Amino acid sequence: MSTPAPTGTASSLWGLAILPILLLGAVLAYLVATGGGLRSLQGPPVEQVKIGRVTLPERGLIQVQLVNDGPQAITIPQVMVDDAFWSFTAEPPGPIPRLGSATLTIPYPWVEGEAHRVALLSNLGTVFEAEIPVAALTPRLDSSLFARFGLVGLYVGVVPVVLGMLWFPWMRRLSGRAMNFILALTVGLLVYLAIGTWLDAQEFAAELPAFWQGAPAVALIALIAVGALLAVGGKRREDEAPLGLSYRIAVGIGLHNLGEGLAIGAAFALGEAALGTFLILGFTLHNITEGVGIVAPLVKRSPGLKQFALLALVAGGPAILGTWIGGFAFNPVLATIFLALGLGAILQVVWEVGRLVVRNTGRLGLPVANWSNLGGFTVGVGLMYFTAFLVKF
Repeated sequence: MSTPAPTGTASSLWGLAILPILLLGAVLAYLVATGGGLRSLQGPPVEQVKIGRVTLPERGLIQVQLVNDGPQAITIPQVMVDDAFWSFTAEPPGPIPRLGSATLTIPYPWVEGEAHRVALLSNLGTVFEAEIPVAALTPRLDSSLFARFGLVGLYVGVVPVVLGMLWFPWMRRLSGRAMNFILALTVGLLVYLAIGTWLDAQEFAAELPAFWQGAPAVALIALIAVGALLAVGGKRREDEAPLGLSYRIAVGIGLHNLGEGLAIGAAFALGEAALGTFLILGFTLHNITEGVGIVAPLVKRSPGLKQFALLALVAGGPAILGTWIGGFAFNPVLATIFLALGLGAILQVVWEVGRLVVRNTGRLGLPVANWSNLGGFTVGVGLMYFTAFLVKF
């Protein structure tokens, strides 16, 4: 016979809940006051600064944005540019508190097209360095440049996706086995995109101050996104599945394309126009395969031109947004979050399309692991690898 749980008033319940917190506070206060009895083993203070963006807002001027992610306040009394000490102003002035940020403005006659090196010296002698690979004026937001960046995003994101969708009429005439090959190819495309998005997110996460914990944050955001999308997908009506699946593929690809836009905009903002041009050409070629993956689940439906236009906009439009952000106001925190969400979205649609391949294979009376499915997957991965190779060539 079990003993019934004791009951009590609301005040006594709150007291029981708060007591461990009060005791924990007392333990933490003791550790802060005494150092846990290990103060004699403490070394010199640790200084840690993350240099964010280095911009050239006008000729003869350099601006450096930094964040103090060390355990204590830090002071930057000296700045060197190209191994020579230079005067500067800080906003806000004075010591930078823990997790605080500041912008240093350095009057320096930088030379367009040349590389420069900026070194920040702390009051304890620690040196933090940043490099300007190719000096060029940082783009300013104006209507003309805004429109040109938008067009670049359109060429890279929307246009190739639309071109890929033009294979839709041909795909509708394929046999069931050939269509399953195309779906397996779509899985291959998406798996490659997931790996690429993960690597891009990790690259941006590495630029974040340590307290953001970029690498685990990417994994956690992606997992939460996968879980949320699976939960939402579980409530959909079965007759809406193909179009809904295409939209989820488009969302995942769109968030991936946002990262491509960021890379293009950032390249031009850093003065690396040649790199930016190669990225435009490479990403445009790379993204034409994405249109095939988006329309593959729709071959037995006729969703209409409006739906195709919306799918192209969802998948390609974020490239426009990414180009604007990368060119005018690059933010590694937002870039990391968006790419992590994109990774989660892509993984979710890999699961969905994979299930579709398994069902179709069963209807054809074939084992899941057959040469057709493997061939489609391999061709999908190979297409993405080859076009990505051209981006980096």
